[in-house]
Amino acid sequence: MRKIMSKHDESRKRKRNQIIIGGVLIFIMFFSALGYSFFGSENDIYSKVLYNGYEFVNKDSFWFLSIEGSDFAFKYNPLEVEKSYSELKRLDNYYGKPLYISSYIPEAEREIYVNLGQFVQRMQYACLEGEKCEGDLPIKSCENNFIIIKEENISDIKQMGNCVFIQGSQENIVKVTDEFLFKVLGIEQ
Repeated sequence: MRKIMSKHDESRKRKRNQIIIGGVLIFIMFFSALGYSFFGSENDIYSKVLYNGYEFVNKDSFWFLSIEGSDFAFKYNPLEVEKSYSELKRLDNYYGKPLYISSYIPEAEREIYVNLGQFVQRMQYACLEGEKCEGDLPIKSCENNFIIIKEENISDIKQMGNCVFIQGSQENIVKVTDEFLFKVLGIEQ
């Protein structure tokens, strides 16, 4: 059986319950905000690298860079790659022209496509004149803009005419490709 209460007692009990529930909610909200401010979300933590006046921001395991309204993405930042002392043609050599590529390394191709694809007329697979060609690909020479990416034991970048030869071990080929891009973009000398 339920106890009979006066309206005054019932009102006091309801107020007391509202104050307790309100206090619990304030407690939860306060400590949630406090925990978020101390620990934050992993997505909000970005590392940055400043290199030759360029700011690289790491997000989702890629390094992003903005230069004069153009956005670039790299697997590595300039401090993580081996330095190449090769003389390479700059970005204006590729601008508005077809770019041919020969590679069997998808990660390195993707670095080239993402970063140079926005400036070239088109990118197309091709075979270098005088080399064995698999498939029905056009044959191009070093008179055309041509990037040849090969897996080799030695890391190196060479410019011969309009051909660029990028080579490196399976572990380093993307680093060497990023080094090539840093030079082409003028980030490295």
